[in-house]
Amino acid sequence: MKKRSINNWAGGCIAVAAFFVLPARSWQSAPPPQTVPPPSPRAALSPDATLSRVAFGSCARQDRPQPIWDAIGHDRPELFLMIGDNIYGDSDDMNVLRAKYAQLEAVEGFRRLTESCPLLATWDDHDYGKNDAGADFAMRAESQQAFLDFLRVAPTSPRRTREGVYDAVAVGPAGRRVQIILLDTRYFRSPLKRGDPAPAGSGRPGPYAADDDPAATILGEAQWRWLDEQLRTDADVRIVASSIQLVAGEQQYEKWMNFPREWARLYGLIRARGAKGVIVISGDRHSAELSCHRPAARPAGADDEPPYPIYDLTSSALNQNRGWQNEVNPHRIGAVYFEPNYGLISIDWTTADAALTLEIRSVEGKPLIRHDLRLSELR
Repeated sequence: MKKRSINNWAGGCIAVAAFFVLPARSWQSAPPPQTVPPPSPRAALSPDATLSRVAFGSCARQDRPQPIWDAIGHDRPELFLMIGDNIYGDSDDMNVLRAKYAQLEAVEGFRRLTESCPLLATWDDHDYGKNDAGADFAMRAESQQAFLDFLRVAPTSPRRTREGVYDAVAVGPAGRRVQIILLDTRYFRSPLKRGDPAPAGSGRPGPYAADDDPAATILGEAQWRWLDEQLRTDADVRIVASSIQLVAGEQQYEKWMNFPREWARLYGLIRARGAKGVIVISGDRHSAELSCHRPAARPAGADDEPPYPIYDLTSSALNQNRGWQNEVNPHRIGAVYFEPNYGLISIDWTTADAALTLEIRSVEGKPLIRHDLRLSELR
């Protein structure tokens, strides 16, 4: 509730209190009206395309400058993946969410990139509608439709009729086939378990604690069955987009290790299906880093060990960065970067054992984190 006074400047000062009540469903209102250009055409992804440069990013605040799109476009990626917090909607009012998507659509750099580069996406909490929300978000079904409208998903797509925004596509010929798996870590996720606060960088559990309840889930059973089917398909490289980090398990906030049974289940499913070539990309953190979980010298098939090195390339944020913070991550390769950034995965198919490069790049397109590997390492 707010109070304001009205001054009677014609004869003394008489204070009059005026009160109003904020809308019950949302504390935010839609952005002020603005001139929005008509929707520009979006590039389409050909099923025959041989992908050699895939860029991605997360955490783009629609009401702040976004110069990073020019650097991404200069790299000429063949596909761009938005992997969460694509806007900061934070509302259960669909008019607010749609207006903020329109703000992103009006950004000139974003329009230029998507006119020439195909776009695929999943969401995280802020474009879902509520910070750190899961299956308890009351407007999740309505938010799903607003998200799919922004992506211009066809009315006949399965994404329109099933719960959740998860999706997968595979492109390229045999021997050079890249599968993109977009997970939904919001729609089905169980409530987070609160932990005791701990100092940043202490390595101890922070705001969220691990929930070992067998019923607790991130993906939900329908999405797990779908993912099982996807990992059975033929592909040489699989880029798995998870809005939250998979490998970095010591940080205090949202991550797969908040649900350790789900974390182990993902590794177990990759192993059981013999799914080669998995690379995980993540966002959410407002910082960038590369993590790698390598199998330990333990009995083959241990539930909490990956079948081969699993790389998790975290890129955040496109323009919503945070200040420096010390966080423990024994799986980290190199440093952490806290300024605006994007991720780039390059694949050189010209050699018998394809060469992959995982990078984090700055708003100027400068490489900041880089790691080279061979495809045979991911088997």
